Amino acid sequence: MNIDVSGIRERVAEQAALLERIRTEVHKVVVGQEELVSRMLIALLCRGHVLLEGVPGLAKTTLVKTLAGVIRVGFQRLQFTPDLLPADLIGTLIYNQQKADFTVKKGPIFSNLILADEINRAPSKVQSALLEAMQERQVTIGDTTYPLPDPFLVMATQNPIEQEGTYPLPEAQIDRFMLKLHVDYLTPEQELEMVDRAMGGMLQKVEPVVEPAQLAEACDVVQMIYIDEKVKRYVIDLVFATRDPRKYELADLAPLLEYGASPRASIYLSEAARAQAFLKGRGFVTPQDVKDIAFDVLRHRVLLTYEAEAEEVTADDVIAKVLARVPVP
Repeated sequence: MNIDVSGIRERVAEQAALLERIRTEVHKVVVGQEELVSRMLIALLCRGHVLLEGVPGLAKTTLVKTLAGVIRVGFQRLQFTPDLLPADLIGTLIYNQQKADFTVKKGPIFSNLILADEINRAPSKVQSALLEAMQERQVTIGDTTYPLPDPFLVMATQNPIEQEGTYPLPEAQIDRFMLKLHVDYLTPEQELEMVDRAMGGMLQKVEPVVEPAQLAEACDVVQMIYIDEKVKRYVIDLVFATRDPRKYELADLAPLLEYGASPRASIYLSEAARAQAFLKGRGFVTPQDVKDIAFDVLRHRVLLTYEAEAEEVTADDVIAKVLARVPVP
């Protein structure tokens, strides 16, 4: 099969201005966090859901709201609290006494971009209400199933599970997030710039600079990016090394791993590597693209044993060893 990589690269180059407009608008509000913004763009290009984790005050919510403001789509912010009910998200049936029947009242989830703010502060029954929506992009109310608008993305924020008033997300739901991103503190220089903006009244509002059709076109170009069979096999090897490390000469990791990454990891890692190549302006995927995005795709899909927790080994530590020791094509 002949692949016109140069032609694909030209299509990628045509989309560079679109990405630059998004970055410029986002950084009117968000200081620094260049890598984090790039990861959010990857999620947009792959139509994948994102989970942002960090302590309070790191502008997680601000980043999602700003990104939503850059794209001319519907946006809903849902504040997850302990008293939230599933019907508050997806909607419910309301009895109409005059007509003696039930009518559907759709919930706020019927929008394009959903900010699930502090998602792990609501109980599991509410978190599970998102399962069908995130996987199948549809919602069932009563006996009827309703499709969600296109595009549909959930961008959730959560505080570290060690904090008070948090509930761990069910494994089935956390696996539906394409990326799990760690939000860290700014550098001293970046934080100084943030303070100057706030004290000087320099906080700006963003304007919509991207239409849904333009975003859809960029997503289509990402799907065209060539990924070689050897790179696909590399993705599979990385994922399988988390499931059966002994087969990949990683026997020392076996006592640390309760469960390895799911099949979604193979799909999402391949798709995200394509988007990473897109951001780099290339028409093909390299093994380095896979490595660059592997932590964000795999860290929430690797379940560690109590032994690993006792030794203070993190999922990122395990992934780093897998990346270092699985042969690169």
